[in-house]
Amino acid sequence: MGNCCAAPSTEGSGKTRPKKQKENPYNVAYNRGAAPPAPVRPGLVVLRDPTGRDLGAEYELGGELGRGEFGVTYLCTEPATGARYACKSISKRKLRTPVDVEDVRREVDIMRHMPPHPNIVSLRAAYEDRDAVHLVMELCEGGELFDRIVARGHYTERAAAAVMRTIVEVVQKCHRHGVMHRDLKPENFLYASKDSSPLKAIDFGLSVFFRPVEWAEHPWLHDSKNTPDVSLGDTVRARLQQFAAMNKLKKKALRVIAEHLSAEEVADIKQMFDKMDVNKNGKLTFEEFKAGLRKLGNQMHDSDLQILMDAADVDRNGTLDYEEFVTVSVHVRKIGNDEHIQKAFAYFDRNKSGYIEIEELREALADELDGSDEDIIGGIIRDVDTDKDGKIGYDEFAAMMKAGTDWRKASRQYSRQRFSNLSLKLQKDGSLGADTR
Repeated sequence: MGNCCAAPSTEGSGKTRPKKQKENPYNVAYNRGAAPPAPVRPGLVVLRDPTGRDLGAEYELGGELGRGEFGVTYLCTEPATGARYACKSISKRKLRTPVDVEDVRREVDIMRHMPPHPNIVSLRAAYEDRDAVHLVMELCEGGELFDRIVARGHYTERAAAAVMRTIVEVVQKCHRHGVMHRDLKPENFLYASKDSSPLKAIDFGLSVFFRPVEWAEHPWLHDSKNTPDVSLGDTVRARLQQFAAMNKLKKKALRVIAEHLSAEEVADIKQMFDKMDVNKNGKLTFEEFKAGLRKLGNQMHDSDLQILMDAADVDRNGTLDYEEFVTVSVHVRKIGNDEHIQKAFAYFDRNKSGYIEIEELREALADELDGSDEDIIGGIIRDVDTDKDGKIGYDEFAAMMKAGTDWRKASRQYSRQRFSNLSLKLQKDGSLGADTR
């Protein structure tokens, strides 16, 4: 449910609609009148056994520490002792579906279930009032492992081994108590303080309970001779390819922009394509693509170039035709002014309402999806719809087109979708209980 324990980092107009809309599954209060904040569903109860209903009776909230997909984290002080904590306040207005509610409920259940451990952040209390759920947790002031890695640039083998030992010990502790974390990444490990302090795992929002005794007998482990022989490198590459293909809305928009470029704008791109196309067959192989970029001074690693090419290879024939090449060039060279973006937005906003709605998004991406893939549609909405009104306005669309990929957000969405599918498979073979416990 987001990085919730870190200390502070150092670093509406009216909406009218002439005709009735179908109910939007991503917005309980979907309408086209004025857009007030989505109301809290009457009687919504999230926690099974909250510590209390009045957070303010025991704690005082201070400055904001960070924001996540569902809530805001504040510095929290207990006046009686002066002790400082982190309080993640999750607005009930953001819990639009039963899945959202269950994610929060299960996160609290799991944190309460886990015994104290020096490398797992602890939950002190969980309050629930009419508007929000408040999780009072251990405060970690040393920042993310991710930021330490970036700052250091590289680790010695001994230093890397020390970090990995901690992570493996956390996984072992979780598994021994029937918990799968399912979202292990550098952003989800925080240091307790800014010195050489313990590294602590956070964010159990994607975690689930499981029966640990059955894993040793699972076919994937027990019958190892029949399991696919996939190297770690191929696995990592496959995940990066998932990232590259995740936001299908942006890829489609880039193709729309490419189609509307003037002759002057594409002249040098056409010249570049012709120089790379050594065989003069109107298609670029990977080797031609790589050699051409090398001549232009691009030193991307082969695996990254392959990901870039695969992302642009719409027809999946292993080569890039001219149209596909123009599309990837638009992305790499950041071609696209406001006029281009407006034309792309208009392509999706087919009823000219000023918003890209769920049905319009589904229709525009029909050729990109394998059947009815609501996970991808839902992921795009969660990523781009920043005001959480269930549709994409022009400002939100333009921000998506001008910004780089938010890998942290993409990583979380990828993890959620990947493990939802995995959980269903494990429930079918009995390795994972269908209930939360």
